[in-house]
Amino acid sequence: MNPDASVQAPLIRYDLSIIASWIAPGSRVLGLGCGEGDLLHFLKTTKQVQERGIEIKESRVARCIEKGISVLQGDINTELEDYADNTFDYAICSQTLQQVYEPQRLIRSMMRVAQKGVVSFPNFGHYKVRLQYLMTGRAPVTRSLPYEWYNTPNIRVLSLKDFERFSKAAGFRIIKRAAINTRNEHREGNEIRIFPNMFAAYGLYLIGKA
Repeated sequence: MNPDASVQAPLIRYDLSIIASWIAPGSRVLGLGCGEGDLLHFLKTTKQVQERGIEIKESRVARCIEKGISVLQGDINTELEDYADNTFDYAICSQTLQQVYEPQRLIRSMMRVAQKGVVSFPNFGHYKVRLQYLMTGRAPVTRSLPYEWYNTPNIRVLSLKDFERFSKAAGFRIIKRAAINTRNEHREGNEIRIFPNMFAAYGLYLIGKA
């Protein structure tokens, strides 16, 4: 696991502070599904990165603009096609992969337009998810997966082991990883080193070209 996972930034979520610790100062960063731009704003102000975001929701795009973030409204799969190879140093897909229809296509596009990628997602292999399904026979609802089956944006169900196996099929390599739990509205957290696929709520991966 990554030793930088203990690094915390007070102004952003714990998982985003770990991702930020992986980004080199002054680099070119693309945020895919960048939300309200918290991570890109943090990287811009603390590491002087050259940022660009893609976000589909108009209200979130407006919040990015308020923060001075360079952002484009649109679908990440479609908009990625407009960028030339190796335009960026990093492409970041945080808490979005489980909502993507074609994850393999997305990862390959990330590896085309950027030297490295960052991917994070909730771990559906967490023991609470397993227990709820076993004991109740119904779709699990947890703090990291707070949706009912009928209103969830998550269309992919994957665990940490699934993603690591997927790396071979999709043709990318894992450079760093962190398996974490969060608390205090995600502002604090800790890394899970023992049986992370069972006890970690989230997985974070720094990936590179095969």
